[in-house]
Amino acid sequence: MIKLSEIDVNLLVMFDLLYQEQNTQRVAQRLGLTQPAVSHALKRLRTLLGDELFERTSKGLMPTPLASRLHPSIAQALAQLQETLNRPEDFDPAVSERTFHLAMTDIGEIVFLPRLLERLAREAPGIALSTARSQHEDLKREMEEGRNDLAIGLIPQLGAGFYQQRLFVQRYVCLMREDHPLASGPFEQDAFSTARHAVVVAHGTGHGMVEEALARSGITRPIKLRLPHFAAVPYIVSSTDLVVTVTDRLAEVTRERFRLAVREHPVPFPEIPINLFWHRRFHRDAGNRWLRQLIFEMFAQ
Repeated sequence: MIKLSEIDVNLLVMFDLLYQEQNTQRVAQRLGLTQPAVSHALKRLRTLLGDELFERTSKGLMPTPLASRLHPSIAQALAQLQETLNRPEDFDPAVSERTFHLAMTDIGEIVFLPRLLERLAREAPGIALSTARSQHEDLKREMEEGRNDLAIGLIPQLGAGFYQQRLFVQRYVCLMREDHPLASGPFEQDAFSTARHAVVVAHGTGHGMVEEALARSGITRPIKLRLPHFAAVPYIVSSTDLVVTVTDRLAEVTRERFRLAVREHPVPFPEIPINLFWHRRFHRDAGNRWLRQLIFEMFAQ
């Protein structure tokens, strides 16, 4: 039994050309080799296959019955290999039906997805999106394996093996209903400390860092509601007296729809970088590259 590891692919290329040309000199010219080199390669192939393969006749080198049987399959295999190795960009967003998997927080879903989906509907109607929230090590593994294409956020654990691109930095503000008593006038730390608050518990995120900074500052406040996510926040604060600390991006996209007021936060916080991440295995993937370029074009500042 002949194993593929025993075969030099160049011998098969030479066999295909000999079958076409039936002349070692012409094959040598096409391959940029000397005629003795082609003859030596043919000798190797004869030894490997146990057959003369080509016999000299008055019309040139004529294939043996074995060579005639082998050639169609070898020619097809070489053509497929050539096509595979020299494939064109095989991603066309206008006709693609690919589903991209994005790791992001619920704030990310609120901020990014409406505009992104609107753009896709116009330019890439067959493309679908799927979002996920993964634990740190799970996210790393999922991106390595290609189960998540991109991740967006403050994700410092995605270091070695990952590319990242800055989209923007986010600030934190206070959000409340537009007719809240604190929606106008001075809004200092005293007013913040006495207001009734809703708090989103989001450990390991930029928001978690903000809450930890508030705790370290010694500022206390009456917390009347704790939530595990941000999606319900605009609905709740729009009809209560609760004040909530949120990102400026979330405030920006919800203030008008929910008739909310945005106040500068009386407590200074560092700005939080929001980056786009992808694994190096997919750095040259045409679809991955297209989507991350689109996201950068739409949201980078």
